[in-house]
Amino acid sequence: MASIVEKLWKQNLISPPKHMKRNIQYEVIMGSIAYGCNEDNSDMDIYGFSIPYKNIIFPHLTGHIQGFGTHPPKFEQYSEHHIKTENVEYDLSIYNIIKYFQLIMENNPNMIDSLFVPQRCILHCTNIGNHVREHRKSFLHKGCWPKFKGYSFSSLNKMKNKNIFKYFKFCEEHEIDIDLSIEEIENEIKRRKNKSINRK
Repeated sequence: MASIVEKLWKQNLISPPKHMKRNIQYEVIMGSIAYGCNEDNSDMDIYGFSIPYKNIIFPHLTGHIQGFGTHPPKFEQYSEHHIKTENVEYDLSIYNIIKYFQLIMENNPNMIDSLFVPQRCILHCTNIGNHVREHRKSFLHKGCWPKFKGYSFSSLNKMKNKNIFKYFKFCEEHEIDIDLSIEEIENEIKRRKNKSINRK
């Protein structure tokens, strides 16, 4: 079964590195769709990894010595955003298997998440992808605590700021004093809703 990357490439919607076109080992849905909190206009976040050519992973095999001569081809990650098809808009993040492993060993929340998505979110998985997924718990260690804690606090702050922006917009549209606290604004919204219901 072809990967999403291969399908998009065949439709001339993306131009991935040559080694990636038919060499995706693991490809999963992430983000709001994976969590079931997407909206109609939500894009589909795709994460995964591929295995580059041998000379990219092991440049010394072609005689390259770090710091001498021209740098050989390098590949860590391929990212492409807002790829529009008839039905879906994709955001791609495909990693070199070495970079992917490095991020997982650091317990990067997004990378760890990509190995623990439910089965329904797996779009493409080879024997290599299956092997990595089957051993996903081997990557977990105590270092995940500060990583996930930091990620959680960062996400909470983003949500808080996003909600404040919505409140300001609502206040502007409904001519509510923006100097009020969020609690006072919420009370004002409730008061107006009740007033509207009583009129009916």
